[in-house]
Amino acid sequence: MKPASWTYAEEYVVEDEPLAAARSRAAEVGVVPIGAGGGAALRFLASVLDARAVVEIGTGTGVSGLWLLRGMRADGVLTSVDIEAEHQRLARQTFSEAGLPNQRVRTIAGAALDVLPRLTDGHYDLVFCDGDKAEYSAYLAEALRLLRPGGVVAFDNALWHDRVADPAQRDEETVAIRDLVREVADREDLVPVLLPVGDGLLVAKKEWAPGSD
Repeated sequence: MKPASWTYAEEYVVEDEPLAAARSRAAEVGVVPIGAGGGAALRFLASVLDARAVVEIGTGTGVSGLWLLRGMRADGVLTSVDIEAEHQRLARQTFSEAGLPNQRVRTIAGAALDVLPRLTDGHYDLVFCDGDKAEYSAYLAEALRLLRPGGVVAFDNALWHDRVADPAQRDEETVAIRDLVREVADREDLVPVLLPVGDGLLVAKKEWAPGSD
């Protein structure tokens, strides 16, 4: 894809002031949120799923959370997990500025792999992962437990700054993401797609199990 076309696609859905303010806060605290193209994709997924319950790993300053909430049902609740409580405070400011009721967001401060096992099996429509890249495979295992049949898991940074596609790149994070991409493609219980938006968005639908309604 030519750079001009990539930029055109990234900017196709225009971000508003609450999102711009959230990005400014992210820059101040050293957080790199999902790009506009990836955010628009998340909103689209949440809308198509008519999502009522979503889990987000990596709250940041609320950029991805705001995109997700804008695609979810009006009564939908986002459960967002982040190890940095201060980031979550900034995210709540973002949600407030966007006019979202407090009851639509549940923020949990803690390490994802400590928090996720406490969440309800089969309860969620969408799980979005943007936390520790070395833990992505573990996030997948948790997501498959949390998702209802027909639910969707999504991973940001699936191309990881063009490193995943380069076999010469063997650092821990690149290898972890590359292994995840391969694992998702190989699983018979998932329907995957790797979208070249932002830094790559890996999306997979959890298939209905035999005997499911």
